[in-house]
Amino acid sequence: MKITTAIAKSQGKPLSIEKAELDNPKQNEVLVKVVASGICHTDAAGRDLGMTPYPVALGHEGAGIVEQVGDGVSTVKPGDHVVLSFSYCGHCENCLTGHPANCFHLNELNFGGHNFDGTHRIHDASGNNISTFFGQSSFSTYSVVDENSVTKVSNAVDISLLGPLGCGFQTGAGTVLNYLKPEFGSSIIIFGTGAVGLSALMAAKIVGLDNIIAVDIHENRLKLAKILGATKTINSQQEDINEVISKLTPNGIDYSIDTTGVPSVIKEAVSVLKPSGTCALLGIAGDVTFNIQQDIMGESKHVVGVIEGDAIPQLFIPKLIKYYQKGMFPFDKLISFYNFEDINQAFSDSASGSVIKPIVKLSE
Repeated sequence: MKITTAIAKSQGKPLSIEKAELDNPKQNEVLVKVVASGICHTDAAGRDLGMTPYPVALGHEGAGIVEQVGDGVSTVKPGDHVVLSFSYCGHCENCLTGHPANCFHLNELNFGGHNFDGTHRIHDASGNNISTFFGQSSFSTYSVVDENSVTKVSNAVDISLLGPLGCGFQTGAGTVLNYLKPEFGSSIIIFGTGAVGLSALMAAKIVGLDNIIAVDIHENRLKLAKILGATKTINSQQEDINEVISKLTPNGIDYSIDTTGVPSVIKEAVSVLKPSGTCALLGIAGDVTFNIQQDIMGESKHVVGVIEGDAIPQLFIPKLIKYYQKGMFPFDKLISFYNFEDINQAFSDSASGSVIKPIVKLSE
């Protein structure tokens, strides 16, 4: 079938909205009419870093309505509202033990550019293959995805809001609720108050932590962090983080989260921990230099990377929606909507920090 999709043709260039051809779903696949798709930092990385072979149809926070299912699909049917999330094999040790975000084949399935069987579903007008992103390429009017990537959701909630639950919101909230599992009354500091950081912050409020500290350089984001549950906000360009922390919790912080990927910020996120504290790294980062004895081992600190909030999307996303319906996870406060033709402006606004979570509407 003919679709319209946003394609990154070469490294660092703006996306091009073009017509393309989408194959029908195979036995284990689902055809989804994409209503809206969130823009995440990983999409910008896919555009700029060449992590998936060009040309690549981007988008990985899709939400929409099932149009058709393959003969082997049993979890959804036409007409169901669904959120699309990351690809995983479902068969490796980590998938079978409830950690699909640590799938042995995660990088291949999400960034290799092809579907599970190694073939492509999207083609240009000349029949040339276009790479798929995160197994969904949701900046498209329609998408074919493996059944593992589909989570059925309630149709009582506006489907256009829900796409970021498949990645950014899931990553932040899941890191707190699924991975760190902080004790009631403990402390957490979150570096970076974008969509991932604020999702982690809202999850920390659900748990009931005594100190929920948000760090950023954008005052508009820190103001929102306060509204969403931060007990203390720090503008790192105006205040000394260690000085503020020493007054709040003299022994240090129980948990820290870095969403920035900035090496100096990562080191700060580790340094503010109390002995035996845990730092979760969520941002795309490069080299960071530590003195292992002084910075980590000497105080039994834990530094861990967490992918997709260690979530099982089919279980976790519906839970987040229930929290939203109860007013406990108000992620709609983070969202700004854009028309499909304005997708490059949405990327630009996200990069500047003027919006937190842009969502592109592809259909009504």
